[in-house]
Amino acid sequence: MKAVVIGAFGDPERLEVTDVPVPVPARGQVRIATEAIGVGGVDAMIRRGTLAAYGFKTGHLLGSEVAGTVTAVGEGVDTIWVGRRVWAFTGLSGGYAEHAVAQVDNVLPLPSDLTGANAVALGSSGVVAHFALERAHLVPGETVLVRGAAGSIGITAVQIAARCGAGAIAVTTSSSERGVRLKGLGATHVLGRSGEGGPDTLAGFDAVIDVVGGPGLPLFLDKLNPNGRYVAVGLIAGQPPADFGTHLMAAFRKSLSFATFSSDTVPGPQRQAVRAAQFTAAAHGDLRTVVHDVLPLEQAWLAHHRMDAGEVFGRVVLVP
Repeated sequence: MKAVVIGAFGDPERLEVTDVPVPVPARGQVRIATEAIGVGGVDAMIRRGTLAAYGFKTGHLLGSEVAGTVTAVGEGVDTIWVGRRVWAFTGLSGGYAEHAVAQVDNVLPLPSDLTGANAVALGSSGVVAHFALERAHLVPGETVLVRGAAGSIGITAVQIAARCGAGAIAVTTSSSERGVRLKGLGATHVLGRSGEGGPDTLAGFDAVIDVVGGPGLPLFLDKLNPNGRYVAVGLIAGQPPADFGTHLMAAFRKSLSFATFSSDTVPGPQRQAVRAAQFTAAAHGDLRTVVHDVLPLEQAWLAHHRMDAGEVFGRVVLVP
């Protein structure tokens, strides 16, 4: 079968299309003929070599979430899954291919009226957005800033915050056009990437959801109100400065809180329950997904190039 692997760490052009054996599902797994493959920020980090210290090597088959039809099951899995159209989390590998395997506990049936592309635009990111806002203890009337809101996590976080009755929802983004689109999803204030804004910009926020990280993180810690909560859910701009904690200590009397969040720490059944509810909401039009582009699997390099260039609003999807 056709698959995309890392030929060498670095630029997107180093991704290689190759032929590999069709995977055989092991005990507790299902095999899926993919119809849509999500391209996520963690894929780009792995491709660049940023996570090489965690054991990723050249030849790695990228991809963590797919949608498609179950074609085979491993030992211990009910054959009722065969023929079902599903979303699946494949781990941190195996998704950029015509067939993928996943643990059955990480597989969820899809509503008939939800496309595969929309499923992979929401499946992983929606859960992160939901539980990050929960971790931030956001309550109706409070203000929240979503940093890096043009990606699928940010887009969903904006909508959830609006549905929860946030008093104001600010976003950082790279252009006024993106700001208009985010306002259409529920944002009330649009800031530049460094947090700059117009005369109506809020002085501070009760919560910050940060997808970006990187050198600018301390600037946004300084934007927290007293008793403010900061939740970092991504590091697409790299690690923050090693001394960023000094900003917290310098503001000791404001009683600020900083947390990281990974959905890995949420029990599987809770993740799946939230995901199922979000898929139903998306199918009914109550939660919007944004697919930036749909590209053939062979053009995975182009998807990564567009991500690296900051061109993507929402999620790029690959199809075999």
